[in-house]
Amino acid sequence: MSLVHVSFFSNVLQKCVQMNVILPDKGPGPFATFYLLHGLSDDYSIWLRRTSIERYVENLPLIVVMPDGYRGFYTDAHQGPAYGRYMIEDVVAYTERVFPAIRKRAGRCIGGLSMGGYGALRLALAHPDMFVSANSHSGACQAGHKVILPLKDPEFFRVFGPAQQGSAHDLFALTARLKRQRARIPKLRIDVGTDDFLIQDNRVFHAHLEKLGVRHEYAEFPGTHCWEYWDLHIREALAFHCRALGIS
Repeated sequence: MSLVHVSFFSNVLQKCVQMNVILPDKGPGPFATFYLLHGLSDDYSIWLRRTSIERYVENLPLIVVMPDGYRGFYTDAHQGPAYGRYMIEDVVAYTERVFPAIRKRAGRCIGGLSMGGYGALRLALAHPDMFVSANSHSGACQAGHKVILPLKDPEFFRVFGPAQQGSAHDLFALTARLKRQRARIPKLRIDVGTDDFLIQDNRVFHAHLEKLGVRHEYAEFPGTHCWEYWDLHIREALAFHCRALGIS
């Protein structure tokens, strides 16, 4: 395997951005790509620093892209940068221009933790034609669904705006819209620790998917909102994506 650190200019954000990329060194390619997103307080380097992701994909024909999502929830802010467009128009486009990546839905999957778990689900549901599967660890699943008062949390209000429910930030509305349209919903996997402070957010979204009849995997495991949990369960997420990608 090869590890590549990339700095490139984002046309959407109008600034230089960074990401880490793990590349397989066996096989002719092109390869499927897993976009792996970090949480609110971290950056593009954290998955390499706090997990064994490089070792877990060692024998897989899979590119792993770990971009910087800053504190933007991987969505287009009500007042601020368009981090959703940045992911699609810059990160995915750059990856497929520079690396031997499959350039179609069947070769793309996405996942993340906490803020990145929400972001992976939001990007997959907002762009169902782009990703074959998405997973969330300990995701902030109601981040774009709950009403946020500007004086209570001005940072999140700037991201999600005054009318979150039913908006392009709302996972509940995005899923319901796809179900009504009978669109191809990406394969979904959600997991959370039983002692995680976000467990209720995950249970509520899981119940919403069940009510809509949207097929998905849901699991609760012992653990908290911590790297010991994510390092363990990223392996199950990889197995889930490999099934969706047709990687044996």
